[in-house]
Amino acid sequence: MMQLMFRTNNDWTGVIIRLTTGLILFPHGAQKMLGMFGGFGFSGEMDFLTGTVHLSWLIAFLVIIIEFVGSLSFIVGFASRAWAVLTIILMLGIIFSSHLDNGFFMNWFGNQKGEGFEYHLLVIGLCLATLYNGSGKLSIDRALQEN
Repeated sequence: MMQLMFRTNNDWTGVIIRLTTGLILFPHGAQKMLGMFGGFGFSGEMDFLTGTVHLSWLIAFLVIIIEFVGSLSFIVGFASRAWAVLTIILMLGIIFSSHLDNGFFMNWFGNQKGEGFEYHLLVIGLCLATLYNGSGKLSIDRALQEN
C-alpha cells in the first residue's frame, strides 16, 4: 500500500500537474492556516467553519490541514496520490455543501448569489490526473521510489 502511494512516473507531466494543484491550493490553505491573503487564520477559520458553516471541529480541522499541508505536499511531491484523494473528497464536499446552488460559473461580475463550482471541478481534474500519474520528476515520491 505504501509503495503504491509513492509510486510515480518519471516525467514532467506529474511536475506540471502537482505544481499547478499545489500553487492553486496554497493561497486558500494559507488564508485558513496563517491568515495570509486576507484570511482569518487558524482560530478565525475554525470559528467560521464550526460556527457559521456548522461543521464539526474535526471536519473543520481537516479542511484546513488538507488545503494547507496538502498544498505544500503537492508542491514538493510528497504522497501526492494520498493528498489528491483527500483533496477530491474536500472539493466534492465544498461543491455539495456550498456551491451547487450557485451554478457552474464563478461570480466574475458579482451578479450571482455566490460562487459556482467550476474552480472545484478543475482541482478535481488535476487531482485525478495526479492519481493516475503520480508526482513525476523532482519529487520526494520519486526519491523514495528510487531507494
